[in-house]
Amino acid sequence: MRRTFLTRLRINGSYYVLGGLLLLLGAPLYQWLWLLPHGYGEALAAANRGQLAVYVLWLHLHVWSFAFYRLLQMVAFALTLSLPFTLFRIIVAQEVLGRDEGEGAEAAAAAGETSPSADDQQRETAASDKLLPQTAEELLAIPWRGKGFAVIAAWSGMLGILLLVLGNLASTVYQIGVARTFTAEAALTPTFALVVEICTLVSNTAGGLLVALATLLFGVIIVRSGLQLWPPLWVALGYVAILLALFLIGSAVQVALAPASGQAFLTTPAFLLFALWTLWLGLILVRLRPAPAS
Repeated sequence: MRRTFLTRLRINGSYYVLGGLLLLLGAPLYQWLWLLPHGYGEALAAANRGQLAVYVLWLHLHVWSFAFYRLLQMVAFALTLSLPFTLFRIIVAQEVLGRDEGEGAEAAAAAGETSPSADDQQRETAASDKLLPQTAEELLAIPWRGKGFAVIAAWSGMLGILLLVLGNLASTVYQIGVARTFTAEAALTPTFALVVEICTLVSNTAGGLLVALATLLFGVIIVRSGLQLWPPLWVALGYVAILLALFLIGSAVQVALAPASGQAFLTTPAFLLFALWTLWLGLILVRLRPAPAS
C-alpha cells in the first residue's frame, strides 16, 4: 500500500476506535453512573406511559446532564462519518490488488520459467505504483464486479450516519428548548410528542435502515470473496457486518411501529454491536503496517 493511503487509513481508524469506545463505554457508563442515579430511568418510564410532562420536568431539572449525554452519542456517530467511504476504498484497493495478482499469476504460469526482461520489470514496477486509486474519480473509474453495490453501501452508510447525528441533534435541541421554560404548573404543548417522534423516525428508523443497508452490502461483498481475497479477520468482520444489519433492521422496524418510546428492545443491542464492529474495524486500520519492500 502507498504510505499516503496507509496513513489516511490509520488516522481514520483512530477516529473509529474513539467513536466505538464512546458508544460502547462512554455513553453507557455516563448513563449508568450519573443519569440513572438522578432519576433518568424513572423519567423515561413515565414518558413510555404517556406522562410526558414528568419527563420534560426531569429534563428541566437536568438540562446539562441530558445535553452532555446526547452530545456523547452524537460525537461518537460523527467520528464514524467517513467509515463507509473508507471501507469502500479498502474494498476497491483489495479488489484491484486481487485482480492484478491473479492476472500476474496467470501470466507467470503462461510464461513458465522464462526470466523477465528489464523492460518487463520496469513496467511491473510502474504498474504496482498505480494499484491503489487515490481520488474519488479514480475509484469510480475502476471497473470490477460488485462495484455498484459498494457505491450504494458507501453513500447509504454516510447518509444513514448523517441522519443519526442530525436526528439526534434536532431532537436534543427541541427537547432542551421546551424543557428550559417548562414548569410543573405549565401545560405541555400537544406538538411535543409529534416532533420527538419525527426526530426519532429520522434518526433511528431512516438512519438505522440506511446504515443497515450499508453494513449488509459491505458484509456480503467481503464474505463473497472470502479467504481468496481477504484475511480471516476481515472475513469475520464481514459476517459480523451482516449480523449487525439484521439487528439494525429489527430496531428500525420496532421504532417505526412505536416511535413514541424513542427506542425499541433491539435498539441498544444494535448500537452496541455497531460500536463493537466500528471499534474492531478501527483497531484493524490502526495496526496496519506497510508491506515490506521486495
